[in-house]
Amino acid sequence: MALNVLHANDRPGSHPPSWYAATASLPPATPPLAGRERADVCVIGGGYTGLSAALHLAESGLRVVLIEAHRVGWGASGRNGGQVATGQRRGQDEIEARYGATMARRLWDFAEEAKALVRELISRHAIACQPVAGIIHADHKARFVAHSRAYADKLNAEYGYDAIRFLDRDAIRALVASPGYHGGTLDTGAFHLHPLDYALGLAAAAGRAGVRIRENSEVIAIERGDPATVRTAAGEVVCGHVIVACNGYLDRLVPEIASHVMPINNFIIATEPLGEAGARALIANNAAVADSRFVINYFRLTGDNRLLFGGGESYGYRFPSDIAAFVRQPMLRVFPQLAATRIDHAWGGTLAITMGRLPHLTRIAGNMLSASGYSGQGIAIATLAGKVVAEAVRGQAQRFDLLAAIAQPAFPGGAALRAPLLALAMTWYALRDRL
Repeated sequence: MALNVLHANDRPGSHPPSWYAATASLPPATPPLAGRERADVCVIGGGYTGLSAALHLAESGLRVVLIEAHRVGWGASGRNGGQVATGQRRGQDEIEARYGATMARRLWDFAEEAKALVRELISRHAIACQPVAGIIHADHKARFVAHSRAYADKLNAEYGYDAIRFLDRDAIRALVASPGYHGGTLDTGAFHLHPLDYALGLAAAAGRAGVRIRENSEVIAIERGDPATVRTAAGEVVCGHVIVACNGYLDRLVPEIASHVMPINNFIIATEPLGEAGARALIANNAAVADSRFVINYFRLTGDNRLLFGGGESYGYRFPSDIAAFVRQPMLRVFPQLAATRIDHAWGGTLAITMGRLPHLTRIAGNMLSASGYSGQGIAIATLAGKVVAEAVRGQAQRFDLLAAIAQPAFPGGAALRAPLLALAMTWYALRDRL
C-alpha cells in the first residue's frame, strides 16, 4: 500500500510536538464533520491557503465549511521556519529570463501584496504571532557574493525596493556569528513570525466570520458535479464550489495535481534558551537568516532566546528516527560554538514544491479550484493565494487566471517517479553545495 503522508509520521488529531506547539495557545478541537451539511463553498485543508480563502469568502457573505484532516495549522503552516520573505521563491532576474519583464513585475507586485496582506490580517484580527523585521540572505560561497550585490542593486533601481541592501563579508559576519558566510543581503521589508500562532489566529478570525471548521475530518472522496459532494468517513458536504488547499498533504485525493506538486520533508530544531546576550551573540540584529545552499539552512531567534534552526536532507517521506541529531549536524557547521548546547525541540513537516518553484493554481473543474506548491515561500504567498481563490469563487477570476496561466510543468515520470527522481537531483545538488 502506498505511503500516505497524512499518517506516515505524526499522531492523528494533534499538533506534532514542536517549539511552536509548546508555546502556542492551542484551542480545543472543533467537532468533526458528521452527517450532511450544505454550504456555498467547501474548503479542504486548514493551512494558510484554506484559512485565508475561508475567511475572505465568509467575510463576503458566503456559507463556508472548512474540513481539516487533523487540526488547523497541523501541516506545514504550523511547522515552518516562520520566514515571510520578499518576492517569489525564484529571484526576479530568473523570473524575467523565463517569463519576461511584464509577468515578472506582476509576480513581484503579487508577492509584495502578499506580505502586506499578512501584516494587515495580523493587525486587523489582533493575531499575537510575534512578527520581527528582517531577513538576511547569506552566501556560503564567495563566488555568490557578486550576484547578491547585483541583485540588491537591481531591486533598488528597477523595482523601487529600497528595503534591501548588500552585505559584504565584514558586514554579514558582524550580524551572523558564523565563519561560513562571505556576503549577502539584509531585507528589512521582510520579517519572521510564529507560524502556528498566525495560522491559529486566521482560524479564530474565520470562525468569528461564520466559517464552520470541522477538524479531525479526513476527506476520502470528492464527488464532482454541480453541486459537488465532499465526503469523509462520517459525513459529507454538499456545496456549490470546492477549494482544494492541501499542499504537501494532498496525497492521492486529486490526481491532476499530484504530478505537478511534490511533497518533500524538512526538519527544524530549537535549542535550549541561550539568554538574550547569548542569542544576540549569534544573530546581532534578530533577523532571520536563509543561506544560499540548494539544500537550504534557515534559522532565527525565538522570543524566548532560543536558536531555531532548519536544515538537513531527506529523500523519502519517512522522518529520520532522530531528528535532533539529523539537524544538529548542519547547525554545528554554521555555528560550531554551539557544540555543547542542548536541543530541546525537534520536528519535521511536509511542504510542497513545483518544478518551476512558483505556486500551482489550477481550475480542476468549473466549480473546483486548487492552490498549492509554494516551494518554501508559503506564509505570504499562500495567504494571498487563498484570497485570490476566494475572488475566483465569487466570479472575479482575473488574478486567479493570471496565476493559473503560469503553468507549472509536471515532474518527469509524473506522480509515480517524482520521488526517486527528486532523490537523484537532491543528491547532486547537496554535493554541489559542498564543492
